[in-house]
Amino acid sequence: MSSDPSNASSLSSQQQLRLDAVLKELQALSAELDGQPAALLALLRQLEQLHRTLQDGPFRNNLPADRSALFALLRTMEESGGWPYIPRLQLRTFMDLLQRDRPDDDHPLAA
Repeated sequence: MSSDPSNASSLSSQQQLRLDAVLKELQALSAELDGQPAALLALLRQLEQLHRTLQDGPFRNNLPADRSALFALLRTMEESGGWPYIPRLQLRTFMDLLQRDRPDDDHPLAA
């Protein structure tokens, strides 16, 4: 798993190596969990929690207080792909997808 090149310039080479190692380890773990949806869900939930922790703690605490510096950061974010949002599949959407793949003679899932 390779990191996004647009983010590489903000990390030192040592930090990038550490990040690459962690990402590779997570990729290996997800491969180990293949066929185990509950375990993969637990991994996704922990990754989402890490995202929220970083967003609400260190990231928010390090936002520039100066308007022009904040604007420059926002412009850089937009140019490099926008906000790093982790979308959550809604349960209703997931159930609808399952329903669509079922033959007509099966009973639909309860809403």
